[in-house]
Amino acid sequence: MSAKILMITGDFTEDYETMVPFQALLAMGYEVDAVCPGKKAGEAVATCIHDFEGDQTYTEKRGHNFTLNATFGDIDVTAYDALVIPGGRAPEYLRLDAEVIAAVTHFMRADKPVAAICHGAQILTAARVIEGRTVSAYPACRPEVELAGATYADIAVDAAVTDGKLVTAPAWPAHPAWLAQFNAVLGGAATGSLAA
Repeated sequence: MSAKILMITGDFTEDYETMVPFQALLAMGYEVDAVCPGKKAGEAVATCIHDFEGDQTYTEKRGHNFTLNATFGDIDVTAYDALVIPGGRAPEYLRLDAEVIAAVTHFMRADKPVAAICHGAQILTAARVIEGRTVSAYPACRPEVELAGATYADIAVDAAVTDGKLVTAPAWPAHPAWLAQFNAVLGGAATGSLAA
C-alpha cells in the first residue's frame, strides 16, 4: 500500500515547489491531499514564481492558481503517513496558525517522513521541532534555522539533505534530489500510477 501524504500550502506558495511535488508524488503512486487553512477542496491558492536572475535575492512574479483537493478543517493528521511543506511566501503566514503548528508537531514527534523546501523551514522553526537536526532552507532562512537550534546545511541550490526522516532543500532547483530522498525515506514503495 502506498503512503498517504499531506501537503500544507497557502496563498503565494512558490509555484514550482507546490505543483511539481504534488504532481510528481501522484505520478509515483502516492496519495496526496493538498490543504490550506480557511479553504475547502476545490478552492484555489494563488502561487508565486521565485526565480534567480542575478539580483541579490530572488525575484517574484505571479504564478498559477493551484486547486486544493482536500479541506484543511476536515483532515485528521493521524491518518497521514508523511507531510510536505512547500516554500514561497505562504509559510510566513501559515506559521502563525496554531493548527498548522500542531499538525507539523504531530508529524515530527511521531517520526513520520517530512519534506520541507525553501521557506518551508519557517514553519518547522515556528513549531520548534528541529533542535539538534541538520536542515537546509533558502539561505535567507538560515538565522531562523540556527535560532531554532538546528545546524544549517549550506548546500548547493540543487542539493538536498536527509536527517532521519526529515528531508530539506534550499529551493526548487533541488527537486530531483529532494524528491528522490523523500521517496527513499518513504521506503521507495511507490510504483507509479502510470506503471503498466
